[in-house]
Amino acid sequence: MGRNDTKVIHIGDRVIGGGNPILIQSMTNTKTDDVEATVAQINKLADAGCDIIRCAVPNMEAANALSSIKSRIDIPLVADIHFDYKLAIAAIENGADKIRINPGNIGSTDRIKAVVDAAKDKNIPIRVGVNSGSLEKEIVEKNGGVTAEGIVESAIDKVRIIEDLGYDNLVVSIKSSDVLMCVKAHELVSKEINYPLHVGITESGTIISGNIKSSIGLGLILNQGIGDTIRVSLTGDPLEEIKSAKLILRTLGLRQGGIEVVSCPTCGRTQIDLISLANQVENMVADIPLNIKVAVMGCVVNGPGEAKEADIGIAGGINEGLIIKKGEIIKKVPEDKLISELRNELLNWSE
Repeated sequence: MGRNDTKVIHIGDRVIGGGNPILIQSMTNTKTDDVEATVAQINKLADAGCDIIRCAVPNMEAANALSSIKSRIDIPLVADIHFDYKLAIAAIENGADKIRINPGNIGSTDRIKAVVDAAKDKNIPIRVGVNSGSLEKEIVEKNGGVTAEGIVESAIDKVRIIEDLGYDNLVVSIKSSDVLMCVKAHELVSKEINYPLHVGITESGTIISGNIKSSIGLGLILNQGIGDTIRVSLTGDPLEEIKSAKLILRTLGLRQGGIEVVSCPTCGRTQIDLISLANQVENMVADIPLNIKVAVMGCVVNGPGEAKEADIGIAGGINEGLIIKKGEIIKKVPEDKLISELRNELLNWSE
């Protein structure tokens, strides 16, 4: 099923599936029972563009903290549960808007039923999550190793368990750190079920390697019309996940809004600290709600021409630079004034 055909699911006040916009998720890396730190991080992520947040619930203290956290945030809260079904029930009782479980590690059918019954009582969705590293031994042996087919088989088995218990308020997540395996698994599972898919490349790595793997994997999946929510999993500050997710969606034409910054790679003509300047511009525009393109170019030779496709830009010179709007030079300013002048133009933007 393409995203236009998937089942509509409500997560708190957000809606996914059925062609609704793709939402960005992240996960806190604070201790969930540290309410102050967790709330502070969630609100910072929400300000950056996070639509749905997930918190680890490894113990009862974390489960009980969810009610306090939920009362102080404005985005849906997902509880991440492994192994202990009692934690899933406690998370639901404390107001989680969705729970993430792998029924395979929750235990007996009776325990899974207890979780499903609790979710059904509150009418909150269950995200059925299967990772390539958690496949059942028999599935691995049958397929001669970890395969996309095995990931899909495991996920569908878990979905059927919950369906047989009379519940279909579901989101499905199938992840692998192998990018092409992950892509193939999503292609396969989208032909078998109509539940919304949460897409991500698990354990993708640090800022550089994780962004490259996530961009390729998410790009290949999303561009086929598959996927309803995404997470860019990075080893680092979760804020980086939000920045990357927004850029991936914008690059694919799946989300609009926010300033896009383009910059040249520098060369021997560069007479200005372009690397620092480009990073400053990217940070500076983050809070400006314009849907335009800003170019940061390293020289006045090609800068005006290269910036023509942008709405506004900078072309650096020797200790100074040009501000270019719609391909026309509008002013020359000292290097140390470029950022403030550009920001002033953006804050007073008119076509």
